[in-house]
Amino acid sequence: MLSRMSMLAKPKDIKVPYRDDKAHQIRSLMKYYQSLIKEENRHSNYREVAKYNNEDSYVLKKLEQKIKSLKKEQSTLIEKILQIIKDNDTYKKAYDNIFSINSVGEKSAIILLYLFLRYPNASRQHITALCGLDPIHRESGTSLKKKAKISKQGMSLVRSILFMPVMTAVVRNEEMKYHYDKLLAREKCKSLAQIAIMRKIILLAHSLYKNDEKYDPIKYLNHLSIKDGIMR
Repeated sequence: MLSRMSMLAKPKDIKVPYRDDKAHQIRSLMKYYQSLIKEENRHSNYREVAKYNNEDSYVLKKLEQKIKSLKKEQSTLIEKILQIIKDNDTYKKAYDNIFSINSVGEKSAIILLYLFLRYPNASRQHITALCGLDPIHRESGTSLKKKAKISKQGMSLVRSILFMPVMTAVVRNEEMKYHYDKLLAREKCKSLAQIAIMRKIILLAHSLYKNDEKYDPIKYLNHLSIKDGIMR
């Protein structure tokens, strides 16, 4: 197949994909950051079990030191990534646009910027799937049908980092609060409503990234007022 391809492919059709070295560096640092998060969670779980079983104080002390060390290394990594972003005007502008969303913090903005840099041509549907937030339907035969669930494929780090911003958004962000309350009013369970808000935040950030815009809550509220007026 490769031999046949070399005969059929013309030089003008062969293109070497461009790799953004700085984006690749952010990717490498974020992957390492993800490994530190997993290691911290593992040690934290061990610590809880150790406390419950009244393990030796030496063990508990070492676990506390390890967790503290992991948190410090995570902070160092975030600072390093932020410096890379600040040194690149394009990254800095895109980061500021994402960070402008009320409730999105540093880590959330970094992971979303990393996602968009890694998949620059991804559509809204692709972004949703890459975050593992796309709904899937599981059926067994014709008699048993289960409710749709999210796939949880792709980048689990996006979902874990955006969990707290979602909790903040449904309280402090008027746009997200409106949609969240609307979902609850339709008798959706809180977990499904939170997933929907997470998806909305990610797609909003992607839109701001693609259009080089900052989040404008007033613009949304004006649009919402007009929409409600028409509905009434």
